[in-house]
Amino acid sequence: MSERTIGTDEDPQHFHADLGGDVSGRLNWLRAAVLGANDGIVSTAGVVMGVAGATDDSGAILIAGIAALTAGALSMGAGEYVSVSTQRDSERSLLHLEAIELQQMPRTEEGELARMYEEKGLSPATAKQVARELTEHDALRAHADVEFGIDPDNLTNPWHAAWASMVAFTVGALLPLLVVAFVPDGVRVLVTVLSVAAALALTGFTSARIGLSPRVPAMVRNVGGGLLAMGVTYLIGMLAGTTLG
Repeated sequence: MSERTIGTDEDPQHFHADLGGDVSGRLNWLRAAVLGANDGIVSTAGVVMGVAGATDDSGAILIAGIAALTAGALSMGAGEYVSVSTQRDSERSLLHLEAIELQQMPRTEEGELARMYEEKGLSPATAKQVARELTEHDALRAHADVEFGIDPDNLTNPWHAAWASMVAFTVGALLPLLVVAFVPDGVRVLVTVLSVAAALALTGFTSARIGLSPRVPAMVRNVGGGLLAMGVTYLIGMLAGTTLG
């Protein structure tokens, strides 16, 4: 498989090297940041487009955008904190239970570790040797890695994800908000659509690069979904403005 097939023109090893040693932790907050920015762009653009469809009042549109930005950023931060905290609690519980099992039945656990390495392709003799050496070095770390994919010294951090998501949402939401604030009425909708489409293409590209996945499909999905959301909210705003006006 070529490097372009997996979605990047660069060597994946170079990409992981750029992330540093804590790849899973960095990917966690990068994911939160990209999703936060994407949600900020789409949700705030949807709100301002919906209000713009109902009224030409710049003040009303701007207030709606600020409200959407504030509520969305706080919601994203709180949601990420709760979600990742739950994951962290689960990881701690698994480590605690594993530590008890290692204390109560060390031989059984070592045999289980050896079987897991056999399932990964090692010969029985090699698997037993690896399990014995890893158990003597750090039994809990060995089991946590093979059984659960957890590093006891590097559990997921809910604050990193929460702040990354909240800040990224705010940055993403500022784009449609600034367009509404500074672009003249006559071209406001057109400029909003074009700027949001460009921003969504960028976040789609970034998410694909982080995930080492094909870039064009990710960008098309991102832009298409965002434009659909803005179109629907604008239409609803027009209908509401006509009905109530």
